[in-house]
Amino acid sequence: MDKPDDPAKKGQEFFQMFLKAKEFTEELMRENERLRYKVATLQSVPGGAAPTGPVDDHVRELTGRIRELESRLAELETRYRKVEEENKEFADRYIEIEEQNNNLANLYVASYQLHSTLDYREVLRIVQEIVINLIGAEAFHVLMVSEKTGQLDVESSEGQSAPVASVTVGDGLIGKAAKTGENYFASQVAHREPTPFDQPVAVIPLKIKDSVIGVISINKLLVQKTQFTTMDYELFTLLAGHAATAIFSAKLYSTSARKLTTLQGFLDMLKQPK
Repeated sequence: MDKPDDPAKKGQEFFQMFLKAKEFTEELMRENERLRYKVATLQSVPGGAAPTGPVDDHVRELTGRIRELESRLAELETRYRKVEEENKEFADRYIEIEEQNNNLANLYVASYQLHSTLDYREVLRIVQEIVINLIGAEAFHVLMVSEKTGQLDVESSEGQSAPVASVTVGDGLIGKAAKTGENYFASQVAHREPTPFDQPVAVIPLKIKDSVIGVISINKLLVQKTQFTTMDYELFTLLAGHAATAIFSAKLYSTSARKLTTLQGFLDMLKQPK
């Protein structure tokens, strides 16, 4: 069953109405021309005398008919323009729905990729791919909170070298975002060159519930990207939660694997004959 707002059905109905309107318009034009010719013929009599009697009545009747047809033609043109506007509205809505479906698919793929591995470096690489391919960032940094120092250590950089190895939580735009757990967006995000490291265009905290475990600091977007879209904010929400969980899980797994290897080595050493 076709949906009431099905753009394909609406487009077909619009095309059929357009054909009918075209045929009716052509018919009106032919009838108009024929009636005008009759009026001109009736008005021209030998000797230049004006027609009288029944002829006058016929002329008035034909003139009224012409005006009626012209009024119907104007009404039809008005309806045609209205239907054309509705068709454009449905076409725009169809494109918007297609874009939303594509965005949802991208979000699903990104979420699946984030939880597809427990390798810490692999998870960081996937986060970088999401920031590059889906958000459209050209220069950015991923910083993680150090368990030893409590500072933000630079884990990876793309498109720009980090001038420092760590940032104190609470200092500058990056440290403040890590402390408050709130996203930061600059008023101007389009730049030809990467902004200075400590002046990012956006900072996205990576949070597990209310605990910030790291941030993504963006310093340059692709040239064709002049502002953040609704899709970008959805991706930022995804990164804030899913990426943080994936990174934290991978880090725990890597730490556990190292400890297990160390413990196994210690046990093997104890088992060796003296």
